[in-house]
Formats: sequence, structure tokens, C-alpha cells
Amino acid sequence: MAGALRKFAIERPVIFWSFVIGSIGPVMVWTVPPIRRKYFGFQGYPELPVTYPIPNRARNPPAGYED
Repeated sequence: MAGALRKFAIERPVIFWSFVIGSIGPVMVWTVPPIRRKYFGFQGYPELPVTYPIPNRARNPPAGYED
């Protein structure tokens, strides 16, 4: 098995390293978030607002540009 991987890495390095880097991605999905929380103190992003806050004042209708 190791001999076949070595031969493939020498003969077709682009395909070999693309496979290696591509296979690391799914592993990082499960390992990086806990590491960020535990060692770097990442708390997450604040939630995005879903409504626009209406001010506590009288609303004046626009005037002056009627057709």
C-alpha cells in the first residue's frame, strides 16, 4: 500500500496532493470548532437582526414630492 502511494505521489503529485488536502477538509469540520472554543475563547457570532427596529417617536409622513 505504501509503495503504491509513493509511486502515485512521484508520478502524479498534483492528483495525490489534491486527494490528501481534500480528505483533510471533512476532518477539520469536526475538529476545528471545539479547538477554537476551548483554546481561543471563541464564543460565536451574534445573531443577525430579522426586523428593523421602529423608533419610539411620532412618525411624520413625507410631504412635498407628490405627483
